[in-house]
Amino acid sequence: MNAFETHMERIAGGTTLAADDVRELAATPDILPLGMLADALRRRLHGTSTTYLRVAACRFDQSFTDAVPPSAGEVRILGAPDTLDSAVTAVATAKGVAGTRAVAGYSWADVERWAGADGVARILDALRQAGLDAVAELPIDTIADLPGAVRALKTAGFDRLRLSVARVPAADRTNLLLRAGELQEELGGIQSLDPLPAALNAFRPTTGYEDVKMVAIGRLAAPAIPSIQVDWPRYGPKLAQVALTFGADDIYGVSASDEAPEGRRRAALEEIRRNIEAAGFEPVARDGRFSTV
Repeated sequence: MNAFETHMERIAGGTTLAADDVRELAATPDILPLGMLADALRRRLHGTSTTYLRVAACRFDQSFTDAVPPSAGEVRILGAPDTLDSAVTAVATAKGVAGTRAVAGYSWADVERWAGADGVARILDALRQAGLDAVAELPIDTIADLPGAVRALKTAGFDRLRLSVARVPAADRTNLLLRAGELQEELGGIQSLDPLPAALNAFRPTTGYEDVKMVAIGRLAAPAIPSIQVDWPRYGPKLAQVALTFGADDIYGVSASDEAPEGRRRAALEEIRRNIEAAGFEPVARDGRFSTV
């Protein structure tokens, strides 16, 4: 039995791969066996279901009223004000428009900036009380004390955390993804992991090969984290579609607008459903709290 067959047998039997096995897979240039392993694990965890979230995004200093259509499953606050009071006001305003829908926004760096030397507990409590459901940006490559951040967020009532990557190169990302998986085993409370960088370098762009490889490594490195996400507007429908066959099970950031100036088939909802089905999966709408709609 070769290494691939051994790995596949372990995945099928419900056993996770060892960290050294994941590192060895990350070092190989052959992504097809890697994709098959990640897909097998993804199907074991989720079957053929692929969730997607329609998001209405609006800057903190603009009106949310006209920016949140009824089809939005989440309201996303873009940017961050200088002060906590302004941040809380923006959350409360967004929550007033969102109603029962989830509100996400800000980053861990924003929380630490507002906290200063006072610690983050008061900041998180104020944001939570104002109606914030999720801190939107928790990059595993820039938070100095990631376990501490996870503990603080859980204590404040943020129990479905979304980990992301800011900018670390793919060559240095595997150990971070493994650490994210270990954190879930140790602390729990992590709902999703987006293994692709949020900051794209125009002078050194990522490649589709590199991106789907990292999606697969994310799935294999963090099997205890329920969802591996791909950002729809940032990486586009084609990469997102291929990523579904490499271990991703959730598409984030689909436009909440139902406008279709190019025809109904080009509307965001039709396109996301069509792409998921074309990849061989079943599209399932969810809300910002990861509950299916």
